[in-house]
Amino acid sequence: MAYLFNNPTHFADEFTEGFAAAYRDRVRQVPGGVVRASRPVPGHVAVVIGGGSGHYPAFAGLVGEGLAHGAAMGNLFASPSAQQVYSVAKAAHSGGGVLLCYGNYAGDVLNFTQAQERLRSEGIDVTTVVVTDDVSSASVDETAKRRGIAGDLVVFKAAGALADAGASLAEVAEVAARANDRTRSFGVAFTGCTLPGASAPLFTVPAGRMAVGMGIHGEPGVGETDVPTADELAELLVSRLLDERHPEADGASGSRVVALLNGLGGVKYEELFVVFRRVSELLEGTGLTVVEPEVGELVTSFEMAGVSLTLAWLDDDLERLWRAPADSPSFRKNLAPTRAEAADVLVDVPDEAPTDRWAASEDSRESVPSVLASLEAVRTVINDNVEELGRLDAIAGDGDHGIGMQRGVEAAVRAARDVASDQAGAGTVLSAAGDAWADRAGGTSGALWGIVLRALGSALGDEQRPDVGSVATGVEAALAEVVRFGRAEIGDKTLVDVLAPFSAALREAADGGAPLVEAWATASGRADEAARSTAGLTPRIGRARPLAERSIGTPDPGAVSLALAIGAVNEVLATGEVAR
Repeated sequence: MAYLFNNPTHFADEFTEGFAAAYRDRVRQVPGGVVRASRPVPGHVAVVIGGGSGHYPAFAGLVGEGLAHGAAMGNLFASPSAQQVYSVAKAAHSGGGVLLCYGNYAGDVLNFTQAQERLRSEGIDVTTVVVTDDVSSASVDETAKRRGIAGDLVVFKAAGALADAGASLAEVAEVAARANDRTRSFGVAFTGCTLPGASAPLFTVPAGRMAVGMGIHGEPGVGETDVPTADELAELLVSRLLDERHPEADGASGSRVVALLNGLGGVKYEELFVVFRRVSELLEGTGLTVVEPEVGELVTSFEMAGVSLTLAWLDDDLERLWRAPADSPSFRKNLAPTRAEAADVLVDVPDEAPTDRWAASEDSRESVPSVLASLEAVRTVINDNVEELGRLDAIAGDGDHGIGMQRGVEAAVRAARDVASDQAGAGTVLSAAGDAWADRAGGTSGALWGIVLRALGSALGDEQRPDVGSVATGVEAALAEVVRFGRAEIGDKTLVDVLAPFSAALREAADGGAPLVEAWATASGRADEAARSTAGLTPRIGRARPLAERSIGTPDPGAVSLALAIGAVNEVLATGEVAR
């Protein structure tokens, strides 16, 4: 459990502030994360990594010479928002383009992709390489769906070293992809982890048992077995990874590997060395040469008691890059000979929210109180159900859906009130709420709710009073954007399974001439029914997919929270005439 924290919702922000203060000679804090303290070399590629907090030394601790140039960090176990990624990338960029590199989690993919599109729209050359080393998270036939865990370090190291050598963006991206293709990881856990402020761990393991193949966000393992001896654990880890020996491993270059024995937060270094003693023996016994191994905490899961092993099959280029100097707060190798002079000033990415009055019609402004009331009703229903949403999410995920929704809606209400006080129209209020929700909540749900509110705000605009037609159009646009970015379809057991039938019912009622209050009420009933129906579905994407069977019989938390929000808005609309 976590002993030292203030307000749990501020934990990630306060961690980042303290980290930057502790290592001010190596990193500096920027909006959304940290970048190197040294001045960027003009024309060099910037390697920007990131993910949720709770995994230190990933990701902030891996920013430094020979490694990453910046790290975007979200809330605990939640992806950074698109705005955070954008801000860090802008601060790190020095004219040579940006490589975005991160674990292959749904929320990360959503938010990094949106940031990439925004950066490209500004003329910045951006390429993405996702890390997919976790062999437990998908079959060998679906490696593109695998998650990124401790193998992150191998990929980040190769990319950062080559970028610092002055290579082009295409060259840096190619070597990162090659490193990822040759890297495999497998982990076990003896206990779950408990986030600051939480009353229980995200999952539990019976005494004397071990979860096999768990994820670094607290996702329970895909199997369970008795706790082995240290040697038996080493044999399990090595045999599982050698089952996926890289296709080129039989060649001369394939006989050399990087081995990382990673502690997930609650296993002592002495224990790790006992395990690595046998790991080393087993690898050498198969004819492999272990090149500069690492034993310690590399990618953690807060205080989870667990261990993972990573093997990366080297070629000549990858070995040279792995051995290259590096100097970051948590990872040093052949100490970099010099450290560039620290920058004199922090990079500041200004808040782009307008500060003057928006051009909005009186009709649109008159509908703003109803928009605010609707957002406040959503906040109330989320706060009332935050623990239940977390419980649903923990069955086959990491249990953070409730608190993520809570962070998002609180930020959305504050942002909506701020712009409303400046006489903004309904569309701008909803768009501001969406931006704040995505930025503060992070993760998959944060990104998707940001998309939904922005799409609805864009459709409503600031000129006309919202009516049933414009609202139906906005919900349709939201559905299209969620499908485009989230890549989910009906039947995948996501919020799409509620948003799609809700949109269809709303459009049918609108086309039939029903007023907004009546149309929303009808569609709300359909949303509630659809959310309950997700209990019978098997998840096909997202964090719940590797543990799909565990979620059968339980509704999807994202679908449930969306239906709750729709129902809360329905009650607001039913209180009086708020739109035509």
